[in-house]
Amino acid sequence: MPWDTKDYPSSLKNLDNTVRKKAIDIANAMIDEGYQEGRAIPIATEQAKEWYKNATDKEINEVKQMSDEDLRSRGANPESSRPELLKKGGEHVLPHDDGWAVKSEAAKQASDVYSNKQDAINRAKEIANNKQTNVIIHKKDGTIQKNINYE
Repeated sequence: MPWDTKDYPSSLKNLDNTVRKKAIDIANAMIDEGYQEGRAIPIATEQAKEWYKNATDKEINEVKQMSDEDLRSRGANPESSRPELLKKGGEHVLPHDDGWAVKSEAAKQASDVYSNKQDAINRAKEIANNKQTNVIIHKKDGTIQKNINYE
């Protein structure tokens, strides 16, 4: 269930209200993208703090005006809070120490890791279909095996 200003992780409680709203917005989008809560919360917190340092007065006012309904529904529209995750380039299925990873091209780390390659491919297809991008499936040696386009 997406977070809002009445129901959010306790680690956000000491943030400025505007920074907290932005962190909630970012975290909701990240969870919708497949990040685990434990990873999404600290990343969203740091990104919200950085955003606040660089935001214009207009951007700050837009976040201040966001309602709880806006926060809950924006997870389904992540480009509003994490546009870098929606840039074209696709979802990669890559070999990983623990099996197979699903990683957006613009992301710093994998959103999911599976022991089974097909499970990773299925998740990558789901994300790519939602983002209207593509899936790049790699072989164990890292070379590209297949590219599936959802644009």
